[in-house]
Amino acid sequence: MGNLFSSPSPSPSPSPTPSPSPSPSLFSSPSPSPFPSPTPSPSPSPSLFSSPSPSPSPSPTPSPSPSPSPSPPRLPHNYEAILRDADSPINKSSVEKLLEQLRAGITLNQKSKKYWVDKKSNNCFMVYARDLSISWAEDDRNWLWPSQQETSGVVIDAAELINECWLEVHGQFETTKLSPGILYVVAFVVKLKASADGWDVPVNVTLTLPDGSKQWHEVKLKEIPREQWIEISVGEFRASPEIPGDMEFSMYEYDSGKWKRGLVIKGVIIRPKN
Repeated sequence: MGNLFSSPSPSPSPSPTPSPSPSPSLFSSPSPSPFPSPTPSPSPSPSLFSSPSPSPSPSPTPSPSPSPSPSPPRLPHNYEAILRDADSPINKSSVEKLLEQLRAGITLNQKSKKYWVDKKSNNCFMVYARDLSISWAEDDRNWLWPSQQETSGVVIDAAELINECWLEVHGQFETTKLSPGILYVVAFVVKLKASADGWDVPVNVTLTLPDGSKQWHEVKLKEIPREQWIEISVGEFRASPEIPGDMEFSMYEYDSGKWKRGLVIKGVIIRPKN
């Protein structure tokens, strides 16, 4: 029987508890790969044929500034006073309509004068033969008054010399109706018929201005072409408001006593010199 006081059998030693495997650290070095890392390729050198870098966008071209609006048309000098003598009503509803009529021309004082303006709105006039003083003009043995149609369609009377040894024609015009500062030409507008005769002797033409100065010269009508209207210059002058008054113009020849025929006078034109 066992001894109650015997040493107990030694209990078996406990098995050591296995240490847990350390968890991989977040900062641990990675395990070396069994394959070598690829060698990085060198950066390619720029190609000679590579596309050029885009140039900066050009600045926008500024839009041209608007051209200034044209100035309004210039109204003619003293036109209101001149138009009081118009033979027909004038449309004054606009400057454009007024100038359109004046450029076409209008007759004054029962078709004894014509008034028009040039492209620069300078005043121009024709003093027709009916408004001239012609010696023996009412004697039909010496002068006739054939009708002439203007390019505008207006019919006026011209003076035709039938047979006369005393040629004397005078006229006058108020210079305040002319555009100030403009150089004007004064000329008789005449025609020699094919049957004209007696013009071997020159005729005299004169222009007397408001200041009393006078221009004079001779004209050989024999040398002008037949059957066409010709301007026979009397003189030139510059209109001046400082010296107002009438100018006078004349054509005459009576010293030779030679009989003449075939001269047709339309009138006297007063226009700016070209």
